[in-house]
Amino acid sequence: MSDTDTCRSCGARELEVFLALGDLPLSDGLLKAEDLSRPEHRYPLDVAFCGRCSLVQILKTVPPEELFGGDYPYFSSFSDALLAHSRGNVEARIAERGLGADSLVIELASNDGYLLQYYGKQGIPVLGIDPAPGPARAAVEKGVPTLNTFFTRELAEELHGDGRLADVVHGNNVLAHVADTNGFVSGIRTILEEDGVAVIEVPYVRDLIDHCEFDTIYHEHLCYFSVHALCELFRHNGLSLNRVERLPIHGGSLRLFVERQERVGESVTTLLEEERAIGLDRIDYYRDFSGRVEDVRRRLRDLLGDLKRQGRRIAAYGAAAKGAILLNYAGIGRETLEWVADRNVHKQGRFMPGVHVPIVSPDRLLAEQPDFVVILPWNFKDEILAQQAEYRRRGGKFIVPIPTPVIL
Repeated sequence: MSDTDTCRSCGARELEVFLALGDLPLSDGLLKAEDLSRPEHRYPLDVAFCGRCSLVQILKTVPPEELFGGDYPYFSSFSDALLAHSRGNVEARIAERGLGADSLVIELASNDGYLLQYYGKQGIPVLGIDPAPGPARAAVEKGVPTLNTFFTRELAEELHGDGRLADVVHGNNVLAHVADTNGFVSGIRTILEEDGVAVIEVPYVRDLIDHCEFDTIYHEHLCYFSVHALCELFRHNGLSLNRVERLPIHGGSLRLFVERQERVGESVTTLLEEERAIGLDRIDYYRDFSGRVEDVRRRLRDLLGDLKRQGRRIAAYGAAAKGAILLNYAGIGRETLEWVADRNVHKQGRFMPGVHVPIVSPDRLLAEQPDFVVILPWNFKDEILAQQAEYRRRGGKFIVPIPTPVIL
């Protein structure tokens, strides 16, 4: 693991820490039964602001091979909401770009083919690139050609040399994951057709701060983006952020349209003006965040503690990365939660990192009918509430922890 004392984007040393979550385990480091007696690696989560380019970032870098190795458990296709979101994205790109059999769409961090499959069904050639063996294998089984490797500047040059240039490059929730931020963006430029577009989705740091979404800060997420920081990053690498859309997914995200030619639209200039007006490009905007995060921890611990003292049975839903951060930061484990239910069969039978709460099938909700269930992936709460309507009909109640704990 390495430390950084310079900005991951602009190289400045003007980094000021505004949140320290402590030493936490890797959020997707789910454990097997035989792992429970072994020491777990924990790494600091310190979050800093760059005074030069406005990029928010963590200071520690865990090797990507450790984060996205053979047991990486995240499979995008287990979320119906994410699939619907991705299908809509694909349909819009096909319509506006006039894509067809002579086009090529490349996705970086393509996971299990959750998005590219919709292009394939329309006869549009695709190529996925993903380092995690399990999801990459699942994509190939769906008929999505996939390179099981990390996307780097060097790989981009190989693809360019082979004439594999993309009309559309997708990169959803991956830009924050790469340690070589500039190399990754430079690689995108390398594989883009001259008139191509990169369509990239990132969580919006404005929503993270405003809604106290601190549990989306984990070791996989090295950077947290504003439009200011993104414009600087792309400009430095010969690209231009020309259009942006705000999306509700993942607690608030941006969809970026990045091209070789500079033709910055009103959607970008409007958000830049808004960010300046609220101070998102200055450290003062972030100074009270630590106190608000601590308040969420206190409120959640108090709520669950009161329920346990009343003899109530409590479980959780969704063994998400953000859930691992929340439980470990708040110090909530098996003394409070009986288990965590998750639809992802690759997670069932394992244990949450750090707190060692077992992960089980959602069938347990109706079989055991706990009194309360904490929704850890609160960004998909509507989908979860709909899926588990019978549990609620029988009297079960859900707890949503962010932005402040509430019982539904």
